[in-house]
Amino acid sequence: MKKPTSINRPPLEASKVSVILLAAGHGKRMSPLTNTVPKPLLKVGDHALIEHHLYKLGSLGFKNIIINTAYLGEKIQQHLGNGERYGVDIKYSDESTTGALETAGGIKKSLSLINSDPFMVINADVYTDFNFASLLDTNLVELATAEKEPRKLGCLVLVENPKHNTLGDFKVDGAGQFDSQSTGSMTFSGIAVYRKKMFNDLPAGKLALGPIFKQLISQDKLCAMPFYGAWTDVGTPARLALLNTDKK
Repeated sequence: MKKPTSINRPPLEASKVSVILLAAGHGKRMSPLTNTVPKPLLKVGDHALIEHHLYKLGSLGFKNIIINTAYLGEKIQQHLGNGERYGVDIKYSDESTTGALETAGGIKKSLSLINSDPFMVINADVYTDFNFASLLDTNLVELATAEKEPRKLGCLVLVENPKHNTLGDFKVDGAGQFDSQSTGSMTFSGIAVYRKKMFNDLPAGKLALGPIFKQLISQDKLCAMPFYGAWTDVGTPARLALLNTDKK
């Protein structure tokens, strides 16, 4: 009998999916703004960067939030608390004793707090109108199957190349799918959904995610989701100031 595909599977329920907000970075390029304030707490409009994510996630039905912290992490925990006012439940993965573990290392350390497979990861320092719930459509990512060896281990949201990254991160074809032979390129948004298998066997400690992406793409283990809406990597005071000017 032919194995059924995921086409008839309903999307995952947001309330059952864990979300990691990556908030452990130092934000040195944002100095002097980050000398006393952690980057995720810098404000766009009336709310801190990370709060925009929390309010949106809560409104979409997500409940289980993990935030990794390191630099001035105690201020993030004091400000956000347990997440009740955002309609979510926040747990913290503290990297203050080791220093920030980079993206893959931070996710690896957080695995014990994640209660879903797949799970979502969002950079706390991006500002976007992306609908996070759209990543739960299993017809797209094919990640929530009962297969022991899922065909894909993750799906990355890609955006048009910003002025500060004109060469992009990944070669993609006209549909935004990974294609090493393409002349086009797009930038990783910092938003993705992953299977735990992608991180289970990684060593603990400081570890970058970029080399892992390259390996998995070469093995056709990642899929891409193009996004053409509002998105900003708030990496400099000038970008933050521009965002706040647009909010006035």
